[in-house]
Amino acid sequence: MLVRVLLVDINPKMIKAWKDTFEENTEVEVIQGSMLEQPVGAWVTPTNARASMDGGLDAAIKSNLGAKIEKAVQNEVKARYGGHMPVGYATCVESGKPQPRYLISTPTMVQSSEDVSSTMNVALACAAAFQAVHMQNAKLPGSIRSVALPGLGANTGRVPVEICADLMWTAYNLFREKEFTDFAEMRKALEEILGDLGAFGSDMKGDKSATKAKISAVPAPPPSMNDFDDSEESAPVSKKPTADFDDAE
Repeated sequence: MLVRVLLVDINPKMIKAWKDTFEENTEVEVIQGSMLEQPVGAWVTPTNARASMDGGLDAAIKSNLGAKIEKAVQNEVKARYGGHMPVGYATCVESGKPQPRYLISTPTMVQSSEDVSSTMNVALACAAAFQAVHMQNAKLPGSIRSVALPGLGANTGRVPVEICADLMWTAYNLFREKEFTDFAEMRKALEEILGDLGAFGSDMKGDKSATKAKISAVPAPPPSMNDFDDSEESAPVSKKPTADFDDAE
């Protein structure tokens, strides 16, 4: 069972960058709109390291799902990471709603309003979100059959949309081809693929063949999922009147 991936943002520049970068990945849906309107199994939000949902998309999701969601994420961060979640890791908690059933939180930065434009943080955060999907489905098969992600780091993190799209593309393709048992394994593999940010950018300006080759060479077992199944994501999403936001970090 393959997981449907939706890339969702209100920024038209982010939408164009995704469409250009994911041009060959026709299975990926690119949507200009609000995350809160996506009837999927899981929403991804770029939270801060302490999971304080007080700004950007985090705040909108908290308003939509209720204040209890922040407490649930913070409890998970405390239990797994001692209260401070590093970049390259994520949490996955039940939302208490039928859609999305899960909220995946992943930090793109250490400090609030940090400029991460010269880092690989977007790829690490995106790969961590996908790793959380793998781990949740390993624990409860079929529990996440579709996931929606925003433009990670492209707002407060000041990552140019083109770089954001390239880094998310790399994380996505690693997700499609490989599975890892934990975040540390995933992070190590991704860092070996990315190398220097400048060299990575040069590779991505071509046909992405160099990056694809590095992804294929990662020594990890292929995923066991083999078919799409989004039947449980067909009901409408209950919405509260909130403003749309770009990513929180």
